Amino acid sequence: MHTNNERQYYLDWLRIMLILTVFLFHIGMIFNTFGWHIKNEEQFSSLAPVMTFLHLWRMPLLFLISGAGTYYALGKRSDKQYLKERFQRLLIPLIAGIFILVPVQVYIERIGNYDSLFHYYLHMFDGVYPSGNFSWHHLWFIAYLFLISLLITPFLRYFKSKNFRRFKLWIEKQVTRKGGMNLIIIPLLISQLLLKPYFPRETHDIVNDWAFIAFNLTFFLAGFLFFVNSRIIYHVKKQRWIFLVQAILASVVWFVSNYQWNLPFFLNELITITVTWSCSVAVIAYAALGLNKDSLFRKRATEAIYPFYLLHQPVIILFGYYIIQWDVPVLWKAIYVLVFSFTASIGIYWIFIYPFNAMRILFGMKKRKPFLRVSHLLVFKPLR
Repeated sequence: MHTNNERQYYLDWLRIMLILTVFLFHIGMIFNTFGWHIKNEEQFSSLAPVMTFLHLWRMPLLFLISGAGTYYALGKRSDKQYLKERFQRLLIPLIAGIFILVPVQVYIERIGNYDSLFHYYLHMFDGVYPSGNFSWHHLWFIAYLFLISLLITPFLRYFKSKNFRRFKLWIEKQVTRKGGMNLIIIPLLISQLLLKPYFPRETHDIVNDWAFIAFNLTFFLAGFLFFVNSRIIYHVKKQRWIFLVQAILASVVWFVSNYQWNLPFFLNELITITVTWSCSVAVIAYAALGLNKDSLFRKRATEAIYPFYLLHQPVIILFGYYIIQWDVPVLWKAIYVLVFSFTASIGIYWIFIYPFNAMRILFGMKKRKPFLRVSHLLVFKPLR
C-alpha cells in the first residue's frame, strides 16, 4: 500500500486539536441560540456565525484525517484483520456509548419526565429521538465512520492492486500542479447538487442524511488518496499560501453571502464547499510544516483523545445542567463548565478506563500489555 511506514505525527496533533474544538463547540451550544439538551437562560446570537463557520470544515477535516489513517491501517493488515479492527475500534464503542453515555444526556434534557436515570432506562426504547428517547447523539461520527468502513469493504482488494497504484500516480500528477488540489471541489459540488435537494438538512440519522454522508465520504477518500503521499504533501506545503489566501477570501464571501445576500443554490453550495476544502487543506499544510514532531505527550494524548470524545458531551451536559442555575455571570458559567467537564472527562479516563482492559475495549482502545513479573525476568541457568 505504501513504502513509507513512518508515522505522520501532524495527523495525530490535528486529531487531538480538532476534538478539543468539538469539546469547546459543545460548551458553546449551552450559550448560543441553537436548540440543544440544556440552555442557559441568557443566550447569544453572536455565537451562531462563528460556530457555524467552524462546523463547516472541522468535522469534514476529521473525516479526511480518518481516511489517511485508514490507508495506513490497510497497509499493515489483511482485509479480515482490517474489518475486525473496525468492529473493535468503532462498533463496540458505538454500542457501549449508546447504552452507557447517551442516556445520561437525554435523561438530563427530560429530567422532569422521569424519577431517576434508572426510570429513564425503562423508557429508553420509547421511540426515536427527538420525539422519542433512543439516539446516538454525538456518536453519529463513530457510526458514520463505521458505515464508511463497510462501504469501502468491497474495494479492499482493489486498493492493493496494480491498477489502483496506477490510478494514484495519475491523481498525484493532477493534484501536484499549482492549485491542483482544488479538483476535489468538483465531486463535492456534484454530490451536493444531486443529493441536497432531497436531503437538505444535516440530520445524523443516516436514513435522511445522504447529502451529508456523501460530502464526508468524499473528504474521507481525499484523505485516503492524497494525504498519505509524501510528494503530494510536499506540494501542499509548498502551495500553503495559495490555500490560506483562498480560505480567507472564500470565508469572507461566505459570511457576507450568508448574512447579507440571497444567492442561488448553486452559488451558495460552491462558496460553502470552497470554504470547507480551502480551510481543510490550509490547516493540513501548516500542520505538516510545523507539527510533524513526536513527544511523550503526543503519544499519551493520541491514546486518550478517542475516549475523551466519547465521554465529553454527557459530562458537559451533566455539569452544565447545574452550573447554568448558578447566580454568576455568563462568562464564569462557561469557565466553570469548561474546567469541571474537562477535569472530570480526563479523570474518568485516567481512573476508570486507562488501567482496565475491559473498559479500554468498550472505549475503543487497545489492550494494555501485561507487566512482566520479576520472576519472569530472572533466568536461571543450570550449573555445568
